[in-house]
Amino acid sequence: MKKFLIFTGIAVVFIILLGSVTLFFIRKQTKSFSPEENISFRDNDLKIDVFYNRPFKKGRLIFGGLVPFNKVWRTGANEATTFETNKDLTFGTKILKAGKYTLWTIPHEDTWTILFNSEYGQWGIDYNGEANRNPQRDVLSIDVQVVQQKKIFEQFTIFFEKTGGDAEMILLWDTALVAVPFSFR
Repeated sequence: MKKFLIFTGIAVVFIILLGSVTLFFIRKQTKSFSPEENISFRDNDLKIDVFYNRPFKKGRLIFGGLVPFNKVWRTGANEATTFETNKDLTFGTKILKAGKYTLWTIPHEDTWTILFNSEYGQWGIDYNGEANRNPQRDVLSIDVQVVQQKKIFEQFTIFFEKTGGDAEMILLWDTALVAVPFSFR
């Protein structure tokens, strides 16, 4: 009986380790197709940091295809995209308090809804392939225009651009360009 319990214990530990190693390699392989990126925006004492994964187009129909219209998208690949600011930001008439959030979007044909959610640390989709977001934790939602470009942007990209005393967060992928203006003081 003692040998059976020892063997069972060793087998359980082995299965757990094998599962952990397998999950590690699956995530590593997934990240090779959509590499991680950390970007920062600094202006005087304002600091914004965004962590996201950058998928490639690879000849696919992106918006209205891989990323369906009118459904919440994790705004990148793999983990949910995180957005952290040390100062309050103003988007239109809405204020995003200093803190760490996940960034989600709902692409529509002519506009995108930009969502900031107070939950972070989760994988971007659940087991059903749906956005892994709790809508009750949304703290800010704004709609912005999408501009279709002639140029194709192969890899999903987020960057910031200063515009006078304000700034914009720019989202680019395929032929879509979305500028999300904000101000800070």
